[in-house]
Amino acid sequence: MFESFFPRPGRFFGSALGWAILCVVLWFASASGWGEALSLGGLAGYGYPGTLVDGGNESAAAAHAAATDAAQTFWLWQYMIAAYVAFVAFWMIAVPHRWGRWSVAGSALIIFVTWFQVQLDVMINEWFGEFYDLIQVALAGDSELSAADYYGTLFTFLKIAMVFIFVAVLNNFFVSHYVFRWRTAMNDRYMAMWPRIRTIEGASQRVQEDTMRFARIMETLGTRFIDSIMTLIAFTPILWGLSSFVGELPIIGAVPQALVFTAFIWAATGTTILALAGIRLPGLEFRNQRVEAAYRKELVLGEDAPDRAAPPTVQELYANVRKNYFRLYLNYLYFDIARFGYLQAGVMVPYIALGPTVIAAGFTLGVMQQIIRAFSRVEDSFQFLVHNWSTIVELMSIYKRLKAFEQTIAGQELTGIELEPETRPA
Repeated sequence: MFESFFPRPGRFFGSALGWAILCVVLWFASASGWGEALSLGGLAGYGYPGTLVDGGNESAAAAHAAATDAAQTFWLWQYMIAAYVAFVAFWMIAVPHRWGRWSVAGSALIIFVTWFQVQLDVMINEWFGEFYDLIQVALAGDSELSAADYYGTLFTFLKIAMVFIFVAVLNNFFVSHYVFRWRTAMNDRYMAMWPRIRTIEGASQRVQEDTMRFARIMETLGTRFIDSIMTLIAFTPILWGLSSFVGELPIIGAVPQALVFTAFIWAATGTTILALAGIRLPGLEFRNQRVEAAYRKELVLGEDAPDRAAPPTVQELYANVRKNYFRLYLNYLYFDIARFGYLQAGVMVPYIALGPTVIAAGFTLGVMQQIIRAFSRVEDSFQFLVHNWSTIVELMSIYKRLKAFEQTIAGQELTGIELEPETRPA
């Protein structure tokens, strides 16, 4: 599954994580200060401003701070691009691979673009704060809001949103091609061994259907996972800073960084509940494919052999299908009760957490909108397993089947659920 597409998968993913941690540590340790000497921002109009003269007015100080922030942000993007290029170049040169351009460079591009999308989402979150503060002031009648200011603010949102949509569409297009190449890599690997593996039970289904489903799920689940990690990295510091507006929580009282604390505890609680409620689902999905395969195989054999697919045999095989599906439906019943109940209750969690602060008028409407939106982003990231548990169960089932297929190809002994005999008529 992975060796066919990635060069030395274990080392590749381990080195990617290690390199990311190293680059983050280096940035905060010293690299963030290298910008004035190394940044190319001056060529694009994002150069570092000169030293601010003492005694300048407030507007000059604000302009200087804004220019410095813009230059530092531009330098951060340069630093990130250099880190990505260095990692990709090392693996492309040191460990050449047939699919290296897609697996190494493509993976880096997807992660980089996802981070860019998350940063656009951060900009939209800041826009919501400014916009609702503007609305609050206008409705209170404390100042006059001109049509130019109002529609100008809306146009700012439109510009950010259009960039987001453009990048998202192109990224989704690229990801679709990326995962199809991954499927092609698996397919090519299996077809190269086809004369040897064609006699393995269910080989055709593993090569065609399971690789197709694996690629389809990875297209959605993989991108969601990367987006959740990036969103968590980007929005947790924002929620951490906004927690300064929240002095206490209902019942609990004063809690440091109350919003981050609430999001983490609520997400951890939901993940634990749903993991327990759905603990049997991967095994049931796996068995479901086995009984379906046995039923389908008998029907296929009956197309050419009149003595196969006789009514008693087919009825017994279909009874096995029915039994497993009904067991699956029952397990999904209490799993869905837990899942939907938890998600609906979660809608009210940030409003309950903000209750004491709202009653005490501890922030403006704009700040409240920023908090609600940032809380939702962090909570959703923490709840990746909650939102995608059904898809994860399906992926685990496919992984089990392909793993058993790979073990059979390698002549290894199957263990656990993979060792269970396929359901057959007596």
